[in-house]
Amino acid sequence: MKGLNSMSRTGEMVLSVISAIMTLLSIILVTVLVVSGSSVLKDEDFKKEFENTISNEPTFTETDQQLINDNMSLAIDAFSIFGWVFIIILVISLILNIIGIMSISKNKNPKLAGIMFILAGLFAGVISLTSILLYIAAIMCFVRKPPVQIQEEYYTTEKSL
Repeated sequence: MKGLNSMSRTGEMVLSVISAIMTLLSIILVTVLVVSGSSVLKDEDFKKEFENTISNEPTFTETDQQLINDNMSLAIDAFSIFGWVFIIILVISLILNIIGIMSISKNKNPKLAGIMFILAGLFAGVISLTSILLYIAAIMCFVRKPPVQIQEEYYTTEKSL
């Protein structure tokens, strides 16, 4: 039998677990993209083929070719850095989501869970599907209240004749 202040938080749990799984899959996908993309872009054969393509282009002067090659190496470094920063942000989102899930389980602290879900949604991407699920779970945490148990008191009165 449930206690007086107990309430089922199944909806919040389902939404937050789905978003946690989606965030985990995003972390895996972005990690694979960053690692494979960085290794391809840093590959010497790729660099030489890119330089040959640029040098065979008749519209580029030698200064243009040098500028493109310099910017290419800068873009490779930026791709790697931004990719790893994005992965770290997704990991933070996943951690906040897990804290929210633990806070909502057994209806321990729904307000903390709502705050964690909002923060996790912001880190997961402001308007991504994952963040929308987390925002809905957070709203449910804040809005849904346990039903109020009305205790009726019965008074007996004696009729006096």
